[in-house]
Amino acid sequence: MKKIDRRQWLRGASLASMATLVGGLAPVGAKNLVSPSFPARPFPVDGPIRLSSNENPFGPSPKVRQAIQDAFHIACRYPSASRDGLLAKIAAKEGVSPEHIVITSGSTEGLKVTGLTYGVDSGEIIAADPTFKALTSYAEQFGAHIHRVPVDKNLQHDLDAMEQRISNRTTLLFMCNPNNPTGALLPANDYMSFCKRVSKRTLVFSDEAYCDFITEPDYPSMTTLVKQGYNVIVSKTFSKVYGLAGLRIGYLVARPDIAARLIQNRIAFTNVLALAAATTAIEEKEFYDFSLKKTMEAKATIYTTLDEIGLEYIPSHGNFVFFKTGQDIQKVNAGMKKRGVLVGRPFPPLNDWCRISTGTLEETQRFNEALKDYFS
Repeated sequence: MKKIDRRQWLRGASLASMATLVGGLAPVGAKNLVSPSFPARPFPVDGPIRLSSNENPFGPSPKVRQAIQDAFHIACRYPSASRDGLLAKIAAKEGVSPEHIVITSGSTEGLKVTGLTYGVDSGEIIAADPTFKALTSYAEQFGAHIHRVPVDKNLQHDLDAMEQRISNRTTLLFMCNPNNPTGALLPANDYMSFCKRVSKRTLVFSDEAYCDFITEPDYPSMTTLVKQGYNVIVSKTFSKVYGLAGLRIGYLVARPDIAARLIQNRIAFTNVLALAAATTAIEEKEFYDFSLKKTMEAKATIYTTLDEIGLEYIPSHGNFVFFKTGQDIQKVNAGMKKRGVLVGRPFPPLNDWCRISTGTLEETQRFNEALKDYFS
């Protein structure tokens, strides 16, 4: 048996432990860390594959993994000392000053902070139904009243009905565009005109978590209105296309006076490793383009399967597809889990619809086969 050098063994053991903390990252210098094609790291769990939370199975990218590892030496420091670099990069990307930016622990913290700030003490908030509920559910806990406006027959925001709900008691109008769970996208001109018009009457929140997946050319972000001084808040995230959902980092863009108010109510901020990851990810075009390409490929196979079965669906501008099963979602969830796939949670009142996230092509194919079997 070959004699093992104690120092070498300790160094290797230390690096291996660090690799485990970073989610399977191999030690520096290891061969074939991640190939240029960015293969996915499968979820390290036994049981069904998870296509239920709109996660990106391909991230973090190799460069981001290295940035996380390099940041471990400052993990003993509070994150406020590491935020300025990312603030500057986000501000440059969005075309605003750093004072317009609120870094948050995932976009969910930004949603909840806004819900608290503008919903406390019986504030009235208008939102589509169904939509992502982090903001409205949190606001309700602090006494807000939520006006839920059903989506229209195309499962799109009903802009006319939402505008009609605005009163002198309305404190916020929440928009998720592209919408989660439907994946529907409002026509660009309609959305821009709507936000301009109603932001003169109340604050508008534009949740743009899935904006990177929009296929319409030159589709505008509502940060355009923020830069023009409108009463608009925009939220974005590193969870989706950048593959950083587990690190919890996102941001809000708002006028400096609004941003300052939100910062005062911020709950958790984020952490040193997430800041390092996002600072690298925001400039990494190759992985960004790769993620979009793989998402499009996965959605194409899902559309083909749904067409073969004859199920109605909404062409999606997210990394997921919303389709009509004609059955209660709890029954579908149970049936798909038996076949090795976890699909989306209920989105009432559309309880006979199902949201499926894109995974790797292998994971997506497993879903396709399971769904065909379920409906056979």
